[in-house]
Amino acid sequence: MKKKHVYESLPLDHEGRAHYSQTENDTWNFLLNRQKELVKTRASKEFLKGVEHLKFGNHIPQHFEITDILTQHTGWGVEPVPALIQPEQFFTLLSKKRFPAANFIRTPEDIDYIQEPDVFHELFGHCPLLTNAPYAEFMHQYGKLALKADRKTQMRMFRLFWFTIEFGLIKEDGQMKAYGGGILSSKSEVIYSVESDIAQRHPLDPMDALRTPFRIDILQPIYYVINSFDDLFKLISLDPLKMAQESFLLPDFPPKFEKKKKE
Repeated sequence: MKKKHVYESLPLDHEGRAHYSQTENDTWNFLLNRQKELVKTRASKEFLKGVEHLKFGNHIPQHFEITDILTQHTGWGVEPVPALIQPEQFFTLLSKKRFPAANFIRTPEDIDYIQEPDVFHELFGHCPLLTNAPYAEFMHQYGKLALKADRKTQMRMFRLFWFTIEFGLIKEDGQMKAYGGGILSSKSEVIYSVESDIAQRHPLDPMDALRTPFRIDILQPIYYVINSFDDLFKLISLDPLKMAQESFLLPDFPPKFEKKKKE
């Protein structure tokens, strides 16, 4: 069995700068060029605008460079984190308009997929839409609401986050487009999510999303679709915290996937 690579963020120098190797920058450049081509016809218009705003180049950008641009648009920034963080820390950062992002990048051996969110997933997949005001404000308010929840409810609220911010679709001009960061940073999912005739796509009903189980290591069998980013912002007025609590009173929908085998 292939040994799993353990990823950790790089240390920062006194200027807050991570120092990347040529191989790491080459990996970024390969991923960036491949993904920019794939998202051209499959990503939401606002995401593509955000990519232009962020001016990604052929080297891994520093977190503070992305922060400088996001701050000009929506007041957001990027917060360096070690790798995966606990829900409390995650939602605390969102409540402060700081998007948590590790700075490591996958190895060439893992070029197509890793389970850990690396710097390409975080900066290319998520940060472009943080230039969009309704999307950014949804993230901000959602973080603040989630901080009022206990850990169990926070984990339930992450389901809605998963089916919107990570794997959401949007209907634009009658066509299905992707806006979720997990889709837009993935070679396979960006095609599958909008073109597959196997995947199920449903209008976003937040209670349905809260009752839908998911797996992180497969192409998603179900996607939820919005009509505009204003739809996300309007979710806050529906009180996602209360809905998450109420969702425990209802059964989950049957999973559309096989249970993951233990390694």
